[in-house]
Amino acid sequence: MASPAHPRPLRVHAPGIHYFDAVRRAGSIREAARRLNVASSAVNRQVLKMEAELGTRLFDRLPDGLRLTAAGEIMARHVTTVLRDAERARSELDALAGLRTGHVDLVTLEGLCHRVVPEAAAALQARQPGITVGTGILGSAEIPGAILSGDAHLGLAFEVRRHPALRQLAAARLPLGAVVPPGSPLAGRESIGIADCAGMPLILPHANFANRDQVETLLQRRGEGLRVQYEAGSVELMKRMVLLGLGTAFMTRAGLEAELEAGRLVHVPLRQGRAAVVSELGLYAHAEVALPAAAAAFAGHLAETIGRLHGPGG
Repeated sequence: MASPAHPRPLRVHAPGIHYFDAVRRAGSIREAARRLNVASSAVNRQVLKMEAELGTRLFDRLPDGLRLTAAGEIMARHVTTVLRDAERARSELDALAGLRTGHVDLVTLEGLCHRVVPEAAAALQARQPGITVGTGILGSAEIPGAILSGDAHLGLAFEVRRHPALRQLAAARLPLGAVVPPGSPLAGRESIGIADCAGMPLILPHANFANRDQVETLLQRRGEGLRVQYEAGSVELMKRMVLLGLGTAFMTRAGLEAELEAGRLVHVPLRQGRAAVVSELGLYAHAEVALPAAAAAFAGHLAETIGRLHGPGG
C-alpha cells in the first residue's frame, strides 16, 4: 500500500492542544478550521474551553485576526514541545514496526532550492521514500523564528546569529564573490577586492539576504568610485540582471550552479586585504526539542550536501 502524503499524527493528547496550535499558526479560527477540516465552531469551542480551564485569555481577538497573549505565548511553547515530542514518538513507533515514514518541514532561502535542497531530497527519496518533505521559503532573518516557534523542524540559512535555543547541525563556509559574465575584465581573476569593481554598476542583494551586511561593510570601507545601481531580492533576479549585462552582483556560488557549470556566469571570490570574504551556511534545529526520526534523516542528507560546498577560503 502506498504511503500517505502526510503520515498520521500521534493523537494521544486532547483535541484542544491540536486546535490551539492550529489557531496559533493560522492566526484565525476560520483558517485553522479549514486546515483541520473541521467546523469553525468546534475549534472555537476547544479554544474557549482551554481558556476557561487555564483561567486566562490565550488570544487577543483583533479585527485582522487572533494574536497570542503573554499567557498564550507561554502555552504555545509548551504545546510546541508536546507536539514535537509526540511526533518523535510516532516516528520511533513506526521504526519499531519496520516503517520508514514521517514528515519534515524545512525553511530555507530561495537560492538554496536550485541545487542544495533538491539534491538532499533526492538522496532521502532513494533511501527512505516514505518520508515526506515540506519546504518553505523565507528571508534570512525569519528562519530562526520559524524553528523556535515550532513551524519548522529544520532551517538552512546564511549568517544566522547564535541563539541559545538554536542548535547548529552542520555548516560550510562559502566564498562571497562578484558574479560577472565571462567577458568581464574581472572574469579571469583568481580573486578581487571590492575596489576592483569601481566604475561598474553594482547589483546588491536586498535586505532579506544575510550577505547584504557583508557587502555593505566592504562598500563602506572602500566606497570611492563604487556605484550601486540595483538591489535584488532573489538569486534568480540577480542572475538575470548579470546575464543581461546590467551590472556585477555579489553572492556565494549557491544558486548559481547551473550557470557556472555552463560557463554563462563566472564567480570571482572577494578578498579583504589578503583574507577571503566568506559566508557561513548553517543547518539549524531547536536546541531544546528532539528531532523526530524523519527530520533527523533529512538533516543527515542536508549535512552531506552542504559539506560538499566548501570552496577556496572555506
